[in-house]
Amino acid sequence: MIDLSADQVVQPPADQSRSLRVSSESSGRGFEVYLRSRDGIGSVLSSSAGPECDSGHERQYRSVLESAAFALEVYQLVHRCDCLVFNMNGRVPDDGAAFLAAVAFAVGKPVVLYKRDHRTKLYGNDNAMISGLSFDFSTVKEPAKLPAEVTRALGRCEESRYGTPPLVKLNADLGRKVWESLERFREPGSKVGPIDLYDELAAACEASEAFQLRA
Repeated sequence: MIDLSADQVVQPPADQSRSLRVSSESSGRGFEVYLRSRDGIGSVLSSSAGPECDSGHERQYRSVLESAAFALEVYQLVHRCDCLVFNMNGRVPDDGAAFLAAVAFAVGKPVVLYKRDHRTKLYGNDNAMISGLSFDFSTVKEPAKLPAEVTRALGRCEESRYGTPPLVKLNADLGRKVWESLERFREPGSKVGPIDLYDELAAACEASEAFQLRA
């Protein structure tokens, strides 16, 4: 499974279409793709917003939602995805995606850099602290070439899995519970409403050691 990172950035329609095209290219080659804008916690809550779920509830549960969203992305990357594709298009790389790419590097998951944007802050070069995460400092410019590069990266990193750092593991464990809650919410005919989901996420977060470290 591939984690397509940085699609959460607010992008113009052309860039949004590009992220979906990257996902489509990969899915069409037999890869399952996790796309944050489509599969993450924000998409579920925003799509279910209504009289029952207003900004007051979001303010009430802000710290819970922050922890749940963070933990979910860590869980997807550490436990469900075999490779991370970092969409670097934009004036500068997205900071959240850069963090996830660093986590992937730390736990031995391959990172593939996708970039068609010529903009850069370093005289035409990307920051080596980012490009080095791809192992060979290379980027992929065409969506159609991503599946082959992902396959190559997976083969290269097949033997390089490391233990999960303790704080990463705590958040990944919480993220697993968040993902299970989202899946129950999405089930056809589910009777779980938006407020029920907020409460379920709150209970999971407050019982977790990852959330308790915020106190």
